[in-house]
Parts: sequence; structure tokens; C-alpha cells
Amino acid sequence: MARLTSALVVLAIGWAAVAADAGAQTVTAIRAGRLVDVERGQVLRDQVILLRGERIEAVHGGAARIPAGARVIDLSRHTVLPGLIDCHSHLVGEVLAASVLQPLERSEAQEAFSGVRNARATLLAGFTTVRDIGTYRAFVDAALRDAINDGTVAGPRMAVAGAYVTVSTGGGELVGTASDVVLPPAFRYGVANSADEVRERVRALLNGGADFIKLIATGAVLTRGTQPGVSEYTEAQMRAAVEQAAEYGAFVAAHAHGSEGIKRAARAGVRSVEHGSLMDDEAIALMKERGVWLVADIYNGDYIARVGRQQQWPADVLRKNDETTQAQRVGFRKAVGAGVKIAYGTDSGVYPHGMNAMQLSYMVKYGMTPIQAIQSATISAAQLMGWEDRVGSLSPGKLADVIAIEGDALADLRSFMKVGFVMKGGAVFKGP
Repeated sequence: MARLTSALVVLAIGWAAVAADAGAQTVTAIRAGRLVDVERGQVLRDQVILLRGERIEAVHGGAARIPAGARVIDLSRHTVLPGLIDCHSHLVGEVLAASVLQPLERSEAQEAFSGVRNARATLLAGFTTVRDIGTYRAFVDAALRDAINDGTVAGPRMAVAGAYVTVSTGGGELVGTASDVVLPPAFRYGVANSADEVRERVRALLNGGADFIKLIATGAVLTRGTQPGVSEYTEAQMRAAVEQAAEYGAFVAAHAHGSEGIKRAARAGVRSVEHGSLMDDEAIALMKERGVWLVADIYNGDYIARVGRQQQWPADVLRKNDETTQAQRVGFRKAVGAGVKIAYGTDSGVYPHGMNAMQLSYMVKYGMTPIQAIQSATISAAQLMGWEDRVGSLSPGKLADVIAIEGDALADLRSFMKVGFVMKGGAVFKGP
């Protein structure tokens, strides 16, 4: 514990120094050898990004005069992009392990401190914004978000779900205990089994500090006993969540593997479908028609198959992963071809944080162009979150979230695993 406390003190001091450095320089000029204009899908050469404080003031060709006294950051040998966005992350707690009851073996404080470490790893990997899409213990994610926002710890901007809205024994429950064991209330905060209960839980979550709602529409791969293809909420129950959230100006993200669950969620008006592993052609067409976003973690299955077997994860989890991984990728390719809106999401937390960019090359393998994959993790992700006015592109007026990779990063998206420069809100966290 003493070592942990010391590490956190060092981290806090380091973060304070970074923030102070950002405040000390009000004008910054970044020389970009290659700049990815994600709004137009173009790569521009020899650009200068002018920053004032935490925001972008202008983007010009390289011949533009740099203001006298400006701090200059030379990234002329790099590909420069807006900070990346992961729309399906789980920052709180430890990486998934063989014991499905691991969260019960740790205190809320331990889970939160793990979140501090995970948030920093995510930021240093070039992901300056995340949609944190659920935690077993209610509102630990909101506490982490607030600690990042007030400068206590370093991490990406977070939109948080607070807890899962799920049926009893459903995909968002922590299952596997003996039948006579009663879980603490924080682990069952989002349990709702009727439309009225769904509305009440949605209100409680949004009143308690959640930014959006995560609803578990079908069974889950990683929740024992549940079946990914089985629907767990009716369309009317999901519509109740959507309507109640809309009164708060909030969206609903639906965890949905099975095709029927996806269709119910789309008809109910959810903002996004998460995973979409078993979607059929009708579900894809309905998502396209209704403008529902797809957030599909198409790298994740390989990690579960390899590491899960090495660590002897539960046999039913490994079986369900095998049954959904390839089907998800087939559906993803079809969704890309059909023009479904796609935002980047990885399910980080199942695998170690900081590896978030691993999925970019998979998205190219399964149907996207390199620029489409990058757009999914920048401007498209910002649009899904409703944050396109502040993040997602290097445009005047937006927050100065900037990353860089040496060389021509679009030639091989695996290069995004080696982000060399990270700036969030005008503060440099990694690089020169």
C-alpha cells in the first residue's frame, strides 16, 4: 500500500507539471509533416496547427508565418491526427481473468485505483477520449471521470454509463456465486425487469451522474449462463429506456449480440448497437435505415481465444467466444458494405489497456479503407457521442487533442500501436 501511495503521489505531481506547462504557453505551433483531415478524408502535407491555450485556433499550409514567441513542436517527420476515441472501453478494475467473480475479491477503492492506472495507459496510447460503457460497481466510472476532469489524475475524457441496465441473471449481472450469496447493492444498481423498472433505473443512473445508458439487450459472451443469441428485453422495455433517457438529452447504447435483440433495439430507437455479433441481413438493413451506429469489437475474439485458453477461462465463455468471433467479422464486413454508421470500440478491459489501437488494422482486414478506420476512431466516434463540436478532428475551435506517429502511419495501421506524441487539451503527455 505504501508503494501504491508513493506511485500515486508521483503521478499526481507529474500531471500537475504537465498542466502547469500547458498554462505557461498560451500559443503553440505544431509543424505536421502529414496531417490527416478526417472530415474530408484527406492527408495534407506540411501543415501548421496553431493552438491558443487548450483549443485549436487555425490550421494552415507550412508556409504560414508562426507567431513570434510561440512554442514550436516539430512533428515534420510524423503523421499528425486528432486524438483517438474508443467508444467501448471499461477503465474501472483489473483486466478480465479466469475468475469471473474477481470484482468481488477487490474493494471499491482498489477498483478505482486500477482505473487510474488504466486511464493513464489509455491516454498514453493516443486515446484522448473514451465512452466508458459500464462497470459492475455503480458510479466508480463517474468518480474516475470527475477525477480526470478536475486534474487529480491523467486520463482521457470520459462519458460514462454508471452501471449496466440489465434483467436479473442477465448479461449485465455478476453471476457465478452460490445461490444463497447476496450481492452488495452497488453490484445490482441497474437491475430492472419491467418497463417501469427500466424507466426508474434510467432516471436513477442519469440523476446519479451517468452521461448515457448502457442497456443489456441480449445475453453475453463473458457472463456465465447467458446466451448471446437470446433477447433479454422486449422492444417496449428498451423503448422505455430510450424515451426516459431522451428527456435528459441522453442516449442509449444497447449491448446486443443476437439478431432479434439487435432488431428490437434498433426499432426502440437506441443510439448504438454494441458487438452485433450475430446480426443478419435484416438487422443490418434496419440499422442502416434507422441510423443506428454499430460499435463492434472485432479484435477482441482473438485475444479471448488465445489468452483465455492459456489462463483456463471458463469453458462456456471460450465456447461462446468461438461461436461469435467469426460471425461478428462476417457481419461487420456486410455492415461496412451496406453503409451502416460505424464507430470505433474495442471492449478494452477484456484485454490490457493501452492496446486499444490493435483493432484498427482488423477493421481494414474486414472491409474498411485505412482512412475509414481512422475516421471511425475520430470524427465518427465523436458524432456517435454527440461531441463533434469539441473533439474528433483538427478543426479551429475544437479542443487541442493531437497525436502523432512517425512516418506514414496510413501505410500500415499497426503503426498506431507506437504513438509517439500525445497532447490533450493543449497539454503534452508524451513526446517532445
